[in-house]
Amino acid sequence: MKIGLEIHVQLPTKSKMFCSCPTTDAEAPNTHVCPTCLGMPGSRPVLNRKVMEYGIMLAKMLGCKVADTTWFSRKTYFYPDMTKSVQITQYDNPVGEGGIYYLGGKKPIRITRIHIEEDPGKTKRVGDQSSLVDYNRSGIPLAEIVTEPDLSTPAEAREFLGQLIQDIRHVIDLPGDGERSIRCDCNISVGKERCEVKNVTGLKNVERALTFEVIRQTKILKAGGKIERETRRFDEERGVTISVRKKEFEADYGYIDEPDLGVYHIKELAESIKIKESPLKMTLRLADQYGIDQKMAKQLVTTSVGLAELFETVANRTDVQNAVKWVVGPVSANWKSLGDKDLQPIVDTICRFSAGGITDTECGIEIKSYMTGEDASAVMGAAADLDALIVKFLDENPGLIDDYRKNDKAANKVIGFVMKNSGGQYSSSDVVDATKKLIESRL
Repeated sequence: MKIGLEIHVQLPTKSKMFCSCPTTDAEAPNTHVCPTCLGMPGSRPVLNRKVMEYGIMLAKMLGCKVADTTWFSRKTYFYPDMTKSVQITQYDNPVGEGGIYYLGGKKPIRITRIHIEEDPGKTKRVGDQSSLVDYNRSGIPLAEIVTEPDLSTPAEAREFLGQLIQDIRHVIDLPGDGERSIRCDCNISVGKERCEVKNVTGLKNVERALTFEVIRQTKILKAGGKIERETRRFDEERGVTISVRKKEFEADYGYIDEPDLGVYHIKELAESIKIKESPLKMTLRLADQYGIDQKMAKQLVTTSVGLAELFETVANRTDVQNAVKWVVGPVSANWKSLGDKDLQPIVDTICRFSAGGITDTECGIEIKSYMTGEDASAVMGAAADLDALIVKFLDENPGLIDDYRKNDKAANKVIGFVMKNSGGQYSSSDVVDATKKLIESRL
């Protein structure tokens, strides 16, 4: 089985790719349009520079070779959602080619190319015989990322896409809501011939669509049939793919160079653009640089890149042990309560503890009080109540001390007892941290 993806990323520009129409959500259909994005006679496109910059940023993130020069082509596109019957895209010379993206930091997924293009409009089916078309989306900029068929299962495709989306959102500050979205064309072959499932949205639906195709194609081949090369769509409600048309070949599109747009020399621009470290690369670097478990590094980055950066700050100002003890522990547990507060007071508190200025208990109380906004005396009272529950459990289960000597994960056995007797008042990480401290005081 071979699976390759074509991921369409809607780029977060304020205006469309070749005109000044806004890309924000419109109140009514066909209101964010002009002669250029509708392809009226006499109108001429002008490239939005920000689109090219975003394309270069993503090409760099994916490890692609960024072209010295690039240009656009017209792709013949006889469908009602593209009024001018052509789509302005890149064909011969895309922004980037030949990249590698590592799934989970281990499995290489080859990136064939990344190019930028305009989006067509949106078609809405009305009954069985007719459709309505909204052209507000026409001309909105897209980056299309094409992979080689290196993915092996629908579940792996879902994992890959989820990881990629997280990195893309961070590197180009892509919003996670509104009309802006990431759509995916899924190419899959169980035998020799492949089928394409167009415009699938959502990680779950990508896995569902591919799983259905695996079953459908396998049944046809086992029955002695032949897989037809075709384009299909995914019906989310029924969980099935439906044939739309026979799959076109590249020659069918009649590509020609776009005469209204020239050749773009982007080498100097590409060299000037610096991109942020992606969450994937940050995870791998944290594990390697600070000697922590990769699972712990991923937990930090997944919770928030800001939390991971705080971990680094504390590790560099004090040591890794303190960063793990406080940032992975109580800071991470209360991260959602912090809001937009300054992180420096947390760093200062941990530094004071590291220097011996405050006790372990005082440090924990100060951190939680600052992050949650609770009164320090209330936090202290809650900590005392938690300690009392743990002491009660340890007194009733003295064998836990010996178990802890062999494996510190034995401290997790206290979680259920505390949750039951406190009504879920404490986080699991707080319970484990407090348990370890009390056990170690008895060793």
